Amino acid sequence: MLSFSIRRFISAVLVLFSISVLVFLIFFATPGVDPAARIAGRSATPQVVAQVRHEFGLDRPLPVRYALMMEHLFIKHDLTSYENPGVPVIPQVLQAAPVTLSLVLGAAVIWMVVGVLGGVIAAANRGKFIDPLIMFFGIAAVSVPAYWLGEVVNLITQSKFHSSLFSWVPAGGYVSPWTNPLEWALHLLFPWLTLAALYAGIYARVLRAELVNALNEDYVRTARAKGLSERRILMRHALRCSLISIVSLFGLDFGALIGGAALLTEVVFGLPGVGQLTYISLQSLDLPVIMACVMYGAFFVVLANAVVDILYAYLDPRVRLAK
Repeated sequence: MLSFSIRRFISAVLVLFSISVLVFLIFFATPGVDPAARIAGRSATPQVVAQVRHEFGLDRPLPVRYALMMEHLFIKHDLTSYENPGVPVIPQVLQAAPVTLSLVLGAAVIWMVVGVLGGVIAAANRGKFIDPLIMFFGIAAVSVPAYWLGEVVNLITQSKFHSSLFSWVPAGGYVSPWTNPLEWALHLLFPWLTLAALYAGIYARVLRAELVNALNEDYVRTARAKGLSERRILMRHALRCSLISIVSLFGLDFGALIGGAALLTEVVFGLPGVGQLTYISLQSLDLPVIMACVMYGAFFVVLANAVVDILYAYLDPRVRLAK
């Protein structure tokens, strides 16, 4: 198990290195892309562009520029923004990260609880009215775009019924849990529900399908032959095996959302998270901030995949032997 974990860690480091090289080449080696011209402005003369290129080290060979950027980002931690010269990049990401973490963690708890309960109830009542009803709501929730659902929630809670039913809901924004835990929860309640609604339906459908397949396996028939109740078979046998797919799905979704995939929810509810920071930096082509945000997101995606693989290896020894 230890050797498998070490191999998985080395693989994760190589993946992060490859991502950093790829992102760097996209923005610095793509024909027609000139960061110096972007920094200098549209009306800058060739002399000014050349001076900017020299000041920011953009006239050096690509390997040297890559090594310098990685050194300033990961070793010295003093990489500065192109859009706002002198403003460090890392503090911007560190300031945005807790917002995204708060949003995703709360939403993940909700969608896991609702998704698992929905999948179990649907599987236990397959063929009955409640089964297609749960699946219908699952499909409906998955089909609704995040920005539309967020705007509808804002319209209801902040405009139409704010004075009568939702006067307790604060305006969009973010409050640190260390400042005021109650305000923090109130600010994030509807963003949590909005983001969770998009994933709970997927998890319920996936788990329901896995449980139905598991209930037709030979080991379940053996358990029935021994006289075990259907409830015990479902919860102790079928659910345990079916949760492996949910663990894999959760690892991918959780890593991607923490890495900035919750952008639309953050923008709609005015949450200054990593997704919104990435969006703003892309609009201004602020390459150092983009690099920091991409590496931040890649770290969590790769970490989530590594944790899922290690959990797989722990649950199923055949995975360790295969790799």
